[in-house]
Amino acid sequence: MNPDDDPVEFLVITGMSGAGRRTAAHTLEDHSWFVVDNLPPSMMPQLLALARERQFTKVAVVMDVRTRSAFAEIPGAFAALGKAGVVPKILFLEASDEVIVRRQESVRRPLPLQGTDRLLDAIQRERKLLADLRARADIVIDTTHINVHQLSARVDTLIAHANSSLQVTVMSFGFKNGVPIDADLVLDVRFLPNPHWVPELRPQTGLSNAVSAYVLSQEATTQYLDAVELMITTMTPGYIREGKQHATVAIGCTGGKHRSTAISEELARRLRQRGLAVSVLHRDLGLE
Repeated sequence: MNPDDDPVEFLVITGMSGAGRRTAAHTLEDHSWFVVDNLPPSMMPQLLALARERQFTKVAVVMDVRTRSAFAEIPGAFAALGKAGVVPKILFLEASDEVIVRRQESVRRPLPLQGTDRLLDAIQRERKLLADLRARADIVIDTTHINVHQLSARVDTLIAHANSSLQVTVMSFGFKNGVPIDADLVLDVRFLPNPHWVPELRPQTGLSNAVSAYVLSQEATTQYLDAVELMITTMTPGYIREGKQHATVAIGCTGGKHRSTAISEELARRLRQRGLAVSVLHRDLGLE
């Protein structure tokens, strides 16, 4: 295959069973991607040839442990795609053991590697088999604390800014619910005065004008935002130089309701003014 043939955007969707692979695939299909589920890795070069023949410019493959022993074919398949002028991107979907167990039990289906063993045994086997793909992933999304609509929105955003030099996701979260494992940078704003202790502000969120004004009016807030903005804009050229197209900045307070939400919105506004493509996700809003 001639590397000068029409360009094809090639995405591999992979990750843990129960982490949302199907939701991601359906979102891509809604955006006119040609999506193939459970394709053996060795057939990816043929799929690329078909895409070029049919003039499909956006192709996604859902590839996971259902292929079992065929995982050994992945390095060769990726090398073949590279010779054909295409470097596939990898989207890896992750979730905690507890959440995967709960989701699988709700649909009453065993995991592909479960056999007669416990769900947790199958999950550990799956994590081990997927370890290399996760390490190579261009994008990792942890779906432990987000629903299908939030996941679809994140995939939507990734598609919308696929050609941007760097896309930044600013994510608010609550430390009491755990640190996001898909964050490139984790920031802590628990040092700021907490609106939770102001009776009239307690029931509101950081999206309200009153809470936002309270958080942003603190002297330390301005200094902190200035420093974070400078840090991210300093890191951006290096990310681009190293070929990184997506970065997730996670900002945490205690519960993810007040401070982290207000700071995330303001940081996103500042970064957009710097010309960056920015999306905002409030992971734990509504969980408090």
